[in-house]
Amino acid sequence: MANESRPCPCDIGDRFDYESRGQEVQAEHIKAYICKPPASTDKAVIVIHDIFGWQLPNTRYMADMLAAHGYIAICPDFFVGQEAWKLSNDWATFNDWLKTRNAGKIDKEVDVILKYLREQCGAKKIGVIGFCWGGAAVQHLMLKNPHLKTGVSLYGVIRFFEDRSSLLHPTFFIFAEKDEHIPLEQVTLLEQKLKQNCKVDYEVKIYPGQTHGFVHRKREDINPQDKPYIEEGRKDMINWLNKYL
Repeated sequence: MANESRPCPCDIGDRFDYESRGQEVQAEHIKAYICKPPASTDKAVIVIHDIFGWQLPNTRYMADMLAAHGYIAICPDFFVGQEAWKLSNDWATFNDWLKTRNAGKIDKEVDVILKYLREQCGAKKIGVIGFCWGGAAVQHLMLKNPHLKTGVSLYGVIRFFEDRSSLLHPTFFIFAEKDEHIPLEQVTLLEQKLKQNCKVDYEVKIYPGQTHGFVHRKREDINPQDKPYIEEGRKDMINWLNKYL
């Protein structure tokens, strides 16, 4: 890693002081936050949190934003009761902490949530978005899960493209130009592999001057120089979902 004392590609950025609009529900063994739009819909988006977990106000803000755009948005606890990372934790212990929270081993939980969305919410078209740890989880799901329609991976560490890059569904990749933990060479290599092997629609976009977490971790009102890119990233994400759901 580029920074051995902080081996995670997450920087908390601005923690929103945000009261969420949705509610918490139980789907079999998983707790989840869900927010529904005013009008009924059969379109849903699974929101996969970063290392700071399903209760982070920033992530719930993004789920509520999806609901405001007409989607049932659900953010499950993909750590399944295990503690989320805290800024007070010792970063030297991070890699051990991460071993029990593998972004590529969430298939059982995703199946439970897909069933919940279909049976309890009437969802028929389901997509997924994820941030950082969740962005890597989206990459995994886009390569493996046949039941999702589309995905948006936001600054997900590029872990799942070493040996295969044939995406099953249209996928949008959001990266930051100045992300210390996802070098641009990795992004370039990802693009090359997708170009060679991918048979579905995809897009890889790098946002100039931005750092890791910018779409959900920075506040427009206190990061005015980043505001256009924060808004652009969110708009691009919504437009992609609109196109494929």
